[in-house]
Amino acid sequence: MSAAGTAAAVQRHGKIHPRTARGIYTRWRWFFVFATQLFFYGMPWLQWGGRQAMLFDIDARRFYIFGLVLYPQDVFYLAALLILSALLLFLFTAMAGRQWCGYACPQTVYTEIFLWVEEKFEGNRAQRMRLDAAPMSWNKLWRKAGKHVVWIAIGLWTGFTFVGYFTPIHGLATSVMAFSVGPWALFWVLFYSFATWGNAGFMREQVCKYMCPYARFQGAMFDRDTLIVTYVKKRGDPRGKRSKKADPLALGLGDCIDCTLCVQVCPTGIDIRDGLQYECISCAACIDACDEVMDTMGYPRGLIRYSTEAAIAGDWSRRDILRRVLRPRVLVYATILAVAMVVFVTSLWVRTPFKVDVMRDRATLARLVKGGQIENIYRIHIMNATEQEQVFTLGVDGLPGLSLAEGSPVTVVVAPEQSTSVPVQLRLPYGGASAGSHGFDFIVSAPAAGSVREKSVFFVPQ
Repeated sequence: MSAAGTAAAVQRHGKIHPRTARGIYTRWRWFFVFATQLFFYGMPWLQWGGRQAMLFDIDARRFYIFGLVLYPQDVFYLAALLILSALLLFLFTAMAGRQWCGYACPQTVYTEIFLWVEEKFEGNRAQRMRLDAAPMSWNKLWRKAGKHVVWIAIGLWTGFTFVGYFTPIHGLATSVMAFSVGPWALFWVLFYSFATWGNAGFMREQVCKYMCPYARFQGAMFDRDTLIVTYVKKRGDPRGKRSKKADPLALGLGDCIDCTLCVQVCPTGIDIRDGLQYECISCAACIDACDEVMDTMGYPRGLIRYSTEAAIAGDWSRRDILRRVLRPRVLVYATILAVAMVVFVTSLWVRTPFKVDVMRDRATLARLVKGGQIENIYRIHIMNATEQEQVFTLGVDGLPGLSLAEGSPVTVVVAPEQSTSVPVQLRLPYGGASAGSHGFDFIVSAPAAGSVREKSVFFVPQ
């Protein structure tokens, strides 16, 4: 949707002031708020072997994930990790709907935090609505200004932390304290600070409804057995207000008292009673609100609940719902994910923590040297991806009689996370092979890092 379309939608629906919900699902949402932010804000400060445990160092072109060191040549591992995350999201969505959006999505998490700050400064839903409608006054000014000061502080800390994943955070903190932050680091800190402040403070549900593509994907991933937040229409309708002592059957009413609390607590402003809508993020705030009303009225809980379309239509029990979890779609997603994870983990497990490139000296293909031997010259580039100094041993295999020339390095010492290139001369007795190119393997090994075979060719002139 264009910016004009988004603005028109905001104008049409007005600002949403979500009411605070209370209940088990609200507690779960706050659990995930604390868990995700503890990880996000704390991880850059965690040390591992004298350096940052998780660091995507753009300047040094190295990615550190605890004991794993990745280089730009290993970018496919990061791509594979993103693919695995997407597959996991597809699997989870097919089973449990958009609960990722409702509990752990950064947009949801920071909106919850910003709404909490807003409530502390401006009061509950009714008080916030009155304050917005009131003319400017000292009371309104200090409450609005105080809220934004805290919002901006949270945004700045979030931007600083985010940049701390891409540049060593201790050095970044020192630069900030000394007012000597580099221009690019400062730009990204301010950019992500502004994005946090704008998305969580102002755009809120507009991000979920009009900007996030995941809301549109859900139609392809949902089926009648996907767990969603649903209103039990045949139990709740016809809706109508009544006293607590009234008999709804005598009045010809369902259990819904039309209090609209489910709408008031919804962060995207929808009415769940209208059925499944793409704006629903499965946060279950409406379930908590409705259960509280049902308790007050003395009715059974579950008028709004997590269920499936098939379960509502067939009056299934929880056991019946669980039986439909392992259906073909879920099994396909789970199988693909399991195979991909096995391949990914195996690839990391057998990965050799150094890389070798062999380049032939193209200026001199081959030459005859003393002793009646044919010599080819190569340059071997060794990249040590470990965090310890390694001593590499060079050898050759695959062509009888081929050996390293006297004076060529047999061992190469490479510092931690560094690379070294060395020239190597190989010799073959004259007549040891026919004229032409002959394949062989360079063998580079280290006691603590394994060995690598790198193919090359030896040229024998006519």
